[in-house]
Amino acid sequence: MALRARRRKKLHAITLSEQTLQVSPSADTARVLADGFAAAGLDRLPWSKPLKQWRDRVMFLRAASPEGWPDLSHTALADTRGVWLVPALFDKTSLANFSAGDLSDALMNLLPWDMRARLDREAPTHFEAPTGTSLPIDYEAEQGPTIAVRLQELFGLNVHPSIAKGKIPLVLELLSPAHRPVQVTRDLPGFWRGSYAAVRSDLRGRYPRHPWPEDPASAQPTRRVKPRGT
Repeated sequence: MALRARRRKKLHAITLSEQTLQVSPSADTARVLADGFAAAGLDRLPWSKPLKQWRDRVMFLRAASPEGWPDLSHTALADTRGVWLVPALFDKTSLANFSAGDLSDALMNLLPWDMRARLDREAPTHFEAPTGTSLPIDYEAEQGPTIAVRLQELFGLNVHPSIAKGKIPLVLELLSPAHRPVQVTRDLPGFWRGSYAAVRSDLRGRYPRHPWPEDPASAQPTRRVKPRGT
């Protein structure tokens, strides 16, 4: 998407001549370009994966605890484009000149400084497993913020991981040693006490070099396999 200008000479309905003119960026062109983006759909803007996650995190906290968190839905962003998008386009005349960094800077300015620290505390980008593995949190997941993790890395964890000041439990997609889903839970201690026994019975024959303790709640978390011959 780009702005173009033409000068035409007409006699009634007849075009006598037409000339393409260079468009110089200005406040007026910024408004026209922003209106065009809004009409075409803001999904056409250069959204990076980290920016999408940042937006999802803000929207998650807005849904969980709406006080102060801005509405970053596409509808709200289109309605408020004069506040954030128009200023970012003052020196642009096309989408090709508008980078992912430009979009990120424009949107992140909508979040007050004091709330940026809260965002990192209450809706972090990653969860650190007991083994030290940093696992990305998927805020776009249909069932809610989700992490995928091999269940051996959670041995010994007796409190279910949560975010938003402990209000929202993370959805745990528990994986086999081959990274295949074996269980989804919002209650890890309940899983250890309940269906883990069936999972253990099913998988320890297929993955004999991986630990399958009878009491996972008190076992040592691990990313490693057992040495051969043990």
